Amino acid sequence: MQAKTVWKEKMQFEGESNGYKVRLDTQSPIGNDSGLTPKELVALGICGCTAMDVVALLKKFKQPLEAFEVRAEIEKTEKIHPIIFRSVRLIYDLKGSLDREKVLEAVKLSQTKYCGVSAMVSQAAPINYEVLINGETIGTGVAEFQLPNG
Repeated sequence: MQAKTVWKEKMQFEGESNGYKVRLDTQSPIGNDSGLTPKELVALGICGCTAMDVVALLKKFKQPLEAFEVRAEIEKTEKIHPIIFRSVRLIYDLKGSLDREKVLEAVKLSQTKYCGVSAMVSQAAPINYEVLINGETIGTGVAEFQLPNG
């Protein structure tokens, strides 16, 4: 994997990896607020990584998923540099005629085995999660990864 950022102006950068581009910036007055901040990209990375795991597992489990979103609520440290994630709360919001146990298994596997972004972030900030099906909370948990040494 390779990635790069190219400075455009002020605090605006263009990030590129694997032929895809994304604009990065920061809020005014330092930046123009014209793109995502690097921390927002990390938050999206967590959501995207775990969502892909869950969808793949639910397909494997033959579950009829109708709609799905993962939201991240992140608390950051304040006034101490570097400002980092203090805690992450993921909300898995699924819709459909889904087997509760299969959904919980998919989320748990993502947050204990498969989601590399969650595994990395959880080394610096605890990740807790809540799982909803059709608006009803069916379970909660904590990301717990056994990482290889080297």
